[in-house]
Amino acid sequence: MSIPSPRGEREKLITALTPQLRRHLKIRAFEHGMDIQDAAEVAIKAWYSATNVPEVKTDGARTWGTFLPAGEPDAFKAACNERDVTYVQGLAQALTMWLDAHPSPTTPLTAQPVVRVIVANQKGGVGKTFISSGMAQALAEAGHRVLIVDYDPQGHLTAELGFEDLMYEDDVETLLMHMDGTAKGDIHDLLVALDQERFGERLHLLPASDDAFLRDVALSKVSFSEAALERALEPLESDYDVIIIDGPPSLGLNMDTALYYVRRREGELSDRSGVITPVWANKASHRAFRLLRSQMEDLCHKGRITVDYLGLVINAYDSRRGKLVKENRDQWERSTSPTVLAVIGDLKEGREAADGEIPLLEYAPDSEHAQAMRDLAKELAV
Repeated sequence: MSIPSPRGEREKLITALTPQLRRHLKIRAFEHGMDIQDAAEVAIKAWYSATNVPEVKTDGARTWGTFLPAGEPDAFKAACNERDVTYVQGLAQALTMWLDAHPSPTTPLTAQPVVRVIVANQKGGVGKTFISSGMAQALAEAGHRVLIVDYDPQGHLTAELGFEDLMYEDDVETLLMHMDGTAKGDIHDLLVALDQERFGERLHLLPASDDAFLRDVALSKVSFSEAALERALEPLESDYDVIIIDGPPSLGLNMDTALYYVRRREGELSDRSGVITPVWANKASHRAFRLLRSQMEDLCHKGRITVDYLGLVINAYDSRRGKLVKENRDQWERSTSPTVLAVIGDLKEGREAADGEIPLLEYAPDSEHAQAMRDLAKELAV
């Protein structure tokens, strides 16, 4: 497989990488103002001339791919064969060397826009709200300033965090009004803070509102509607390190505005902002994913933009449900674009926290579910 690129023709190297090494590479590359594929290219070229390279642990490596200059994937494989190491081990050695040679700078070398992520899947019940809320909580707990936007007209996120009454307040401006240009006030006035001590006043919510069901119809009358969410949220961006959108359970204009918002902006590094899709290990999720991806590709083609797929999250996984569940998980994990960021078990804590209207990391901070959210938050280059 080859693609045209401003860097010249490139071919895909498909191998595997441990989640920990992938995360470290992503964060460190961004800190040094580099795209991931450029860091991988530099790392592999340095590895060619290295001697006595120690073995690197690769237990738990998952399928991963990157684009290299034409001919380089074959050259890398040949070098691995010559050194009698697997492709997985060779890549792990190269990237570990690169990380050792490029420690974290005191501050990132390239200024970047706020990180913008939509957790998207038009299929209901796959865990969009659970993933959105959990990642936001984990990021805030780690010291980042986070805004989470309940962009689902059903308002599950707003209700599960204990703010359901805000959805039905009278005479209050809404996100839709800021999107269609009819709002007169400041969008900051819509925000509420989660007051748990572990979040340190760093986690804010933009609640859903009961007019959100009309959003598709209202946006059809707005000029350049794809940019409506960006116009509304722009005044908030300087206040946050990360903005997470809990996406709508449908395709259409509502989804297009959110996808456009997380597009790669001019000067922004690849795979920094973009889309995370929760899925189940079943055929229905594969069909839903294809529909969402088709809409993304259509928007990118017609709008001449790039929307990066940050990855998939296999949610509510339970191997006891049979052979087909395992086969569907394996099918997801063979994907290199997007890659699987996490597999989260079908555990009770998430449901209990939602039913109790208590943030997960407050309700069960030491649970497997909470740790999964902390690990997932590390996938973002913040």
